Amino acid sequence: MQKNHCYHFSALPMGMRVLFTSTLVVLGTGYLFAMIYIFESHAGRDGDPGLSVNDLMIAYSGSKADTRLESALKGPMAGMLPPAERAEIVAWVRRGGAQAEYDAKISALIEQRCLACHGGSNPHIPNLKGYDNLQQVSQLDTGMNIFTLVRVSHIHLFGITFIFFLVGMIFCHAYVRPVWLKCVLIALPFVSVVLDIGSWYLTKVYPPFAYMVMISGGAMGISFATMWLISIYQMWFYKPPQALIDNDGVVS
Repeated sequence: MQKNHCYHFSALPMGMRVLFTSTLVVLGTGYLFAMIYIFESHAGRDGDPGLSVNDLMIAYSGSKADTRLESALKGPMAGMLPPAERAEIVAWVRRGGAQAEYDAKISALIEQRCLACHGGSNPHIPNLKGYDNLQQVSQLDTGMNIFTLVRVSHIHLFGITFIFFLVGMIFCHAYVRPVWLKCVLIALPFVSVVLDIGSWYLTKVYPPFAYMVMISGGAMGISFATMWLISIYQMWFYKPPQALIDNDGVVS
């Protein structure tokens, strides 16, 4: 009796291949948007364009030179207001954030550019309504707090596990040799997500762990892209070897 009962894509009915392809297309699109979001939310925090290890250090452990407000204006919020207005707010913070100047100039900028999202209705983002609330984010940037890390961690652990379970289940039908390489590609993203999330907390304590955040995130992306491309290719364009055909499409 054949113990290995995972059939190659070429031995599957058309409907199942269409189902697998549709799933991969939607997941691939979602993963692409997730990468764009990560880039936009972290890039530029160190004042330089692009996403760097320094940006990740600032995101998780904070900046020794900037306040939380300055870090946000340099990074994820940089595109939300013109450079001249951004510079005016930063200059006000560095002059000590006097209330008289806030009332005269800064409050109007904050109301026009920021309060649509930061008006206090969403408890998960800073409330910038009023001088006292703005002063709270004008303190030294200490990075993500533990509550935020825990909240984002459980979302990532559940969500990414579900994504790679689906991708891995589909990829199991691919013909890849040696078999150990196939197993590594399936297991790599699960190991990477644990290292990635663990490194968030470690980076907060010891900033150089940001290198591990970058490496583990890259490993997840590479494994996702590799399994996605191999699966799509073998579903529709691949000609199975004779040995696989003689084995009725059974793969291991």
